[in-house]
Amino acid sequence: MTKELDMRAGLSLAQALEEHLAEWAESTGITVEIWALPGRDVPVRIARAVLATLGEALSNVERHSRARVVSVAVTLGSAGLRMTVSDNGIGFAGPVTGRGVTVMRTHFTEVGGTLSVNGVPGEGTTVTGVVPRNG
Repeated sequence: MTKELDMRAGLSLAQALEEHLAEWAESTGITVEIWALPGRDVPVRIARAVLATLGEALSNVERHSRARVVSVAVTLGSAGLRMTVSDNGIGFAGPVTGRGVTVMRTHFTEVGGTLSVNGVPGEGTTVTGVVPRNG
């Protein structure tokens, strides 16, 4: 993902997220609501995992969900980092599989985190990634 290069050029995770989300919304026509962005920076390896996972989640929204709105929150707290990407698309029932989900889980697992994907038919999908403070 190109935002990794931007981070090396001095962008914080919050700045990289804002830029990517604005570009994605403009190119897809899907509205992005930013609920929260981190107030301080995180280690580069975690920032890269977040950006790569967000990119895959947004790609899935664009390809599969028929969503009109995506909400994104990335927060830092005493327990660690939490990323949530929710859409108002068609959702799904049952367990989710596929290359995209495997890739997203791998990104979070590599930094000591976990990732879940939950859908509700007719109401949308939520991707939640968590990296504990010691991750």
